[in-house]
Amino acid sequence: MKISAVLFLSAAVCIAGFIIVTCFNAHHYAGWLLMAFFLSIGIAIRKYELLRGYSFTIMILAAVTVAMYYPGYFISISNFKFSRLIVPLMQIIMFGMGTGLSANDFLRVIKMPKGVIAGVMCHYFIMPLVAFAITRIFSFPDEVSAGIILIGSCPNGLASNVMTYLARANLALSVTLTAISTFIAPFVTPLFMQLLAGQYIHIDFWNMVWDITKIVIIPVSAGLIFNRFIHGRFKVLDDILPAVSMIGIGLIIVVITAAGRDALLVVGGYLILAMLVHNLSGYFLGYWSARILQLQEKDCRTIAIEVGLQNAGLGSSLALAMGKLSTVGLAPAVFAPIMNITGSSLALWWRARPTATDAAMRVSREEHSIKHAKT
Repeated sequence: MKISAVLFLSAAVCIAGFIIVTCFNAHHYAGWLLMAFFLSIGIAIRKYELLRGYSFTIMILAAVTVAMYYPGYFISISNFKFSRLIVPLMQIIMFGMGTGLSANDFLRVIKMPKGVIAGVMCHYFIMPLVAFAITRIFSFPDEVSAGIILIGSCPNGLASNVMTYLARANLALSVTLTAISTFIAPFVTPLFMQLLAGQYIHIDFWNMVWDITKIVIIPVSAGLIFNRFIHGRFKVLDDILPAVSMIGIGLIIVVITAAGRDALLVVGGYLILAMLVHNLSGYFLGYWSARILQLQEKDCRTIAIEVGLQNAGLGSSLALAMGKLSTVGLAPAVFAPIMNITGSSLALWWRARPTATDAAMRVSREEHSIKHAKT
């Protein structure tokens, strides 16, 4: 029997066991069974090309399950609070992002100014304003509402380049948009927080500027320097950084989930719905804004992904810096797995529907191959 078949069978047994023990109120065991279900599915689907993109998100769901059922394991050990790991982990993740950038990613502003300007403007206007609208529609506690605006005001998500690659959209534009939005975040994010979230909580503008600078700008700049002078000389480090980034994101989400577990039990369902609306609105409005600006289909798809995916890790780190991880940090923690699920789905859907330009190029290559074979 194939390993994937064994894993799917294991998942079926685990979910059946979860339902049974939950019916008997044996919640102490239910969490482990649900976690095992997600782990089995997450490992099994890695064998399938179309589903592999969902593996990381399902693993995150497994970790979040444990954090929700057994939060005490992820809050502290002895006198050490796990929340202290969030900022260092985020700095490592941003350093890893910087190692994937180069000066050419910023110079593309000159080569494709319309796409870059449109992408950055769409991102930083659509997501904060949609977030503000959501806080007016849903009656969340003030600090949770501030967290929704915080995730809406963050720069592009770290996964956007991967999703763009999967969608066969404009990867060069995606990398440039991520780089530009990240480097202007120290000014734009605090500005929107002060304008839109100031009514919910006190925002210290300059403190937030410094927090974003030390969490994002300094590590990314160090990564750029590493890429320029050292990249390729330490192959082990180059291979490890992507895995460290994924593990870091997972740990950040788990720690926040554990810290805000009680609040999540109260607002969880509505917050999941709100974050789903926020995320999907980013895709929809980003895509159609680009269409209205008459950009190419590839660029429209790229901008949709860049607008819809946010840097949830930064949002969580800023919530911690405010001393409000268990409330302001909830929206980023919920947004992260949602955007990975929807982003992967959208990318794979677009991947199966190539643009007219891509289709024409493929036909041209096939015709060229046929002619070459005949000669």
